[in-house]
Amino acid sequence: MTPVIVALYDDFAVAQRVRTELVKNGGFPTDRVELTSRAETGQADAEPGETYWRKVSNYFHAIFDQTGDDAYADQFADRVRNGCSAITVHPRSDDEIDSARTILRNNHPADFREEHAPKKN
Repeated sequence: MTPVIVALYDDFAVAQRVRTELVKNGGFPTDRVELTSRAETGQADAEPGETYWRKVSNYFHAIFDQTGDDAYADQFADRVRNGCSAITVHPRSDDEIDSARTILRNNHPADFREEHAPKKN
């Protein structure tokens, strides 16, 4: 499974600032940093579903169901529906995971979740 990190922010402006910081200071390409909220549909809009909220639910299920964490998918979709903004990052290396983790956590997310395959020893 490819690594993915999702952070929820109560304030849309903070989420926008975090996305900018990930691209500008973290060096992430814009196609690997996604913002999903009431104000900005992001990649969720590309998911199947009759309504935007069904698309948001499907988006988070596509992320979290890889490891069977469907409860997280429902929780994150509900939080976005109720006004939170989600930043999703798709890091490709351990350094990128560390960078994304630091930037996301330094901005005090309301919730934070990492999904990636465990390292093999």
